[in-house]
Amino acid sequence: MSVIFTTLFWSTFAVVLACVEIESEGRKGWAENAPTWFRVTPWYARAYGLVMGRKPLTGYHLFMFFMPILLFHAQFVMGLGWSAERELLALAMYFSVCPLWDYHWFVLNPWYQGKFSKEDVWWHARSYWIFSLFPVDYLIGFGLSILLASTAAWVATDAWLIQKHLLTLLGFGIFTVGLHLVAPLYRQWYWRMRRRGSDERKLAGIFGTAIPKEAYEQLRQNGRRY
Repeated sequence: MSVIFTTLFWSTFAVVLACVEIESEGRKGWAENAPTWFRVTPWYARAYGLVMGRKPLTGYHLFMFFMPILLFHAQFVMGLGWSAERELLALAMYFSVCPLWDYHWFVLNPWYQGKFSKEDVWWHARSYWIFSLFPVDYLIGFGLSILLASTAAWVATDAWLIQKHLLTLLGFGIFTVGLHLVAPLYRQWYWRMRRRGSDERKLAGIFGTAIPKEAYEQLRQNGRRY
């Protein structure tokens, strides 16, 4: 697989994930207003925060943590034989795509145009920022990816594996520059789809979403038992 194809595929994947989250979160990042749970005090939430720059654990991020890991390993259940170097390369790509996906969210999100900073992003506020340009989480992710790809090259005694990975990371950077240039088109489309009077929710045939207050209270009480 060529470096160009690899770069375009995973860059596009990161853009799609970013757009999914923009559509579901809008200006309330890190699932702030999503119908999910938040945890910061239990041991598992503190452990998560320790490796994630002290970010809170949510139900949404719990599952989104595993989803891309499963995707990067799908190749092994689709006919490609497992090997140590392939496992290392899969993890290397995972750790490089995650910060790319996160940053693309800021590049495209109309609510955060020009607002990628420690002062404007509460879930990155506790992280150390490199020259006030980006959180150290990104550097750790890319650093881990390079370390894993280097280990894969060493295990396979194939220097091309790390060379290809470094070229792919360079391609990610070039793609991101291009994404900055076309981001205004996405933002225009974002607002056009939300222009006043254009939403057709009332025509979608939605039903059964509301429940009586008494029934809701009973469900909430039952939930406390678990």
